[in-house]
Amino acid sequence: MNPADKKKLRAQAHTLKPVVMIGQSGFSPAVLAEIELALNSHELIKVKIRAERDERKRISEKICVDTGAELIQGIGQITVIYRLNPNK
Repeated sequence: MNPADKKKLRAQAHTLKPVVMIGQSGFSPAVLAEIELALNSHELIKVKIRAERDERKRISEKICVDTGAELIQGIGQITVIYRLNPNK
């Protein structure tokens, strides 16, 4: 994905609210299933990750690898993730 596409997606994500929150239980298969559902229906989502900086980065990368999505932006506890849904 080129920088212009990422910029457009960041602008679209600005008004979104986080649809999935990862808290003290951490990243689990149930959380991954919810992220999959959200990506299938919305394509562009925000995920709130309540953890330390290094852990947030690791979780964000793991989400992208497991779902085949692309990390668009990560600011603080909020991560923006995009995956094209070919059925839409």
